[in-house]
Amino acid sequence: MYFKELGLKAELLSAIHAQGYKSPTPVQEQAIPEILSGRDVLAGAQTGTGKTAAFTLPILQLLSEKSQGGFNPRALILAPTRELAAQVAKSVAVYGKNLSLHSTVVFGGVNINPQIRELRRGTDILTATPGRLLDHAGQRTLDLSEVEILVLDEADRMLDMGFIHDIRRILKLLPHGRQNLLFSATYPESVRQLADSILHNPKLIQVSRRNTAVETVTQVLHPVARTDKFKLLTHLIKQGDVSRALVFIRTKYAANNLAQKLARNSISAAAIHGNKSQSQRTRALADFKKGAVSILVATDIASRGLDINQLPQVVNYDLPGIPEDYIHRIGRTGRAGARGLALSLVSHDETKLLANIEKLLCTRIQVREIPGFKKEEAVAGAPSFKYEYWSSPRKHVAGFRRRGARR
Repeated sequence: MYFKELGLKAELLSAIHAQGYKSPTPVQEQAIPEILSGRDVLAGAQTGTGKTAAFTLPILQLLSEKSQGGFNPRALILAPTRELAAQVAKSVAVYGKNLSLHSTVVFGGVNINPQIRELRRGTDILTATPGRLLDHAGQRTLDLSEVEILVLDEADRMLDMGFIHDIRRILKLLPHGRQNLLFSATYPESVRQLADSILHNPKLIQVSRRNTAVETVTQVLHPVARTDKFKLLTHLIKQGDVSRALVFIRTKYAANNLAQKLARNSISAAAIHGNKSQSQRTRALADFKKGAVSILVATDIASRGLDINQLPQVVNYDLPGIPEDYIHRIGRTGRAGARGLALSLVSHDETKLLANIEKLLCTRIQVREIPGFKKEEAVAGAPSFKYEYWSSPRKHVAGFRRRGARR
């Protein structure tokens, strides 16, 4: 199928072709006609499948076909992080360049006054993070009474980050009878409950099996003692197994510490997390994109919306506490049909986290031992045992066990 078969107008087709796209992805093919028809949509699509264009293109068309509004936004797109909000706003600008529509993006971490001045000039499409949107609403610098289309992007991450109360406050500021679009990379029960509360007879779109990892990504597990994780990571980098990678770690402090330790070992690295200012996060991402740094260390909250083309590798330095976050992490690589590699450095204390991830995936992650790196961690005062990795796909259980012990 070609984009012109979806009913998009010439101005949008011209912008799409200028980006080098010819055929829509499955989520675009299914979602665009439904959104153009005015129907609510609930779409589950893996990251990297083109879901941003799946809602920005029809929104641009719907608003351009109606008479121009006043100063207040007619479409509202909510995103969980600054990076994702900026990425969505960029897509709106790129695809809407041939239309006389105005778009604005607002998020925290930067001065609110330039945003206020921009909003006073009027906007048709507003992209925002929930917290900063409520800041503007509280200061009465924003009127949401004319919103015709609401988009919740990365709905699962917004719920994981505790935005449910902010979302419900925002919903009270919106008019009834609007069109609602909910997009999510994973589809846990919390997303289903939110969808049930705001969507009306939605079109259900699932372009991949529920909660599956990106199929273009090779997943590998390296058993290692926690005290040897840094040594193993530097070994993989210097051996060439890891060249340009997004490295996920659990805390902001650990992200800073790891980036600094890598730099002291002659490995160019930068950290990105919620305590960094927006300018610091933007600079770190820009340096990584242009190759000035080869390793970008990130926490889960900061990772959403990072628009990195052709990222060859993702490394889970720590496994995430929420299994669905593993899918989001590895979805940063293997995008747009390219192959990707996701490496996980798994220590003995993370075996329960690993079991939960493999239960969600309904599969085992390939185990690859690295010579010279022990698989077990010695516990002070306890006997020393040899451990081996095992996994039962039938019971969805995995972990390390003492050699010779029963499962």
